[in-house]
Amino acid sequence: MRIELEKRPQLSQLYGLLSPLLALLLTLIAGAIMFLLLGKDPLGSLDALLVEPLLDPWSLNELAKKAAPLILIGVGLAVCYRSNNWNIGAEGQYSIGAILGSAIPVYFYDWQSPLVLPLMLVLGALGGALYASIPALLKTHFNTNEILTSLMLTYIAQLFLDWLTRGPWRNPDGHGFYGTRDFSPDQVLPAIWDDVITAHWGFVFAIIVAVLMWFMMRYTLKGFEVVVLGQSDRAGRFAGFSAKKMVWFGFLLSGALAGLGGISEVSGSIGHLQPDISPSYGFTAIIVAFLGRLNPLGIIASGLVLALTYIGGEAAQLSIGISDKVTRVFQGLLLFFVLSCDTLIYYKIRIVWARSRTHVEAAS
Repeated sequence: MRIELEKRPQLSQLYGLLSPLLALLLTLIAGAIMFLLLGKDPLGSLDALLVEPLLDPWSLNELAKKAAPLILIGVGLAVCYRSNNWNIGAEGQYSIGAILGSAIPVYFYDWQSPLVLPLMLVLGALGGALYASIPALLKTHFNTNEILTSLMLTYIAQLFLDWLTRGPWRNPDGHGFYGTRDFSPDQVLPAIWDDVITAHWGFVFAIIVAVLMWFMMRYTLKGFEVVVLGQSDRAGRFAGFSAKKMVWFGFLLSGALAGLGGISEVSGSIGHLQPDISPSYGFTAIIVAFLGRLNPLGIIASGLVLALTYIGGEAAQLSIGISDKVTRVFQGLLLFFVLSCDTLIYYKIRIVWARSRTHVEAAS
């Protein structure tokens, strides 16, 4: 006996719409079982993780802050993945974007100008794009697997960030703490609405970018090119599209948005550059992209859902005494069920019963 996956001749649009909801339901069930095995009340734990943060205005502002980089990175990855290019190194591009964007506050700390913050954001996006160009170059010129190269470059970027903030860029007046000096007011991304919506403008950027990418994918020739080349290089060549150019486009776009997310987080939420600037936003954004069905508008919703797991996980550590690793497991379960449900949409399981050898010999 062997189990095979047979491609379905026709895809169900209904199942495609219900797949993320089914994945969420299965994740909740698996999460309840996980909490039960940890000796916690399953319903109470899920309530602390996913419901209580929605009842507090402060938590809602924190939710928007954490959703901003997830949406920005997730949208870029979605376009890249739909073009059949697999950027797994958004976490590294996020770090390099934060580094390059923070170079202005580090080297020109006293520069006070309305141009400072826009220039920081541009440099952040540029840093992420340049770092993403490395796996793009290796793939287009040396046929290197972009999954491996982009992933390995992530660890280089994180170690480089750690070295900078503990060494050359370390605040000399930091009293033993690692990180750069705090950014000046002109170098900090402001709140959307002081005292009411304290989430920074990175969340607004994320929504605008998601809408623009949705428009591009749905109504422009470039979006059509992404879809065609993502489904078939051969069909794309017949249409006059270049697969190599699409590799560059997908990686540069996703890297730029990851870098923009990095500098937005550092400038808006942290206020200075430090060794730890991300609770794995770049990797979590992969879950965000697939949970949102690689649709920029869907990614807005999925980004908020995954941000909720971060906020709820931090609160649950205090209220029910769980480890922060539980949040990672919960996110991993969500990715597992999202991919599993998507697989069953495209393929059906077929069990093949192999005839015994003696039976085959008798028949011959």
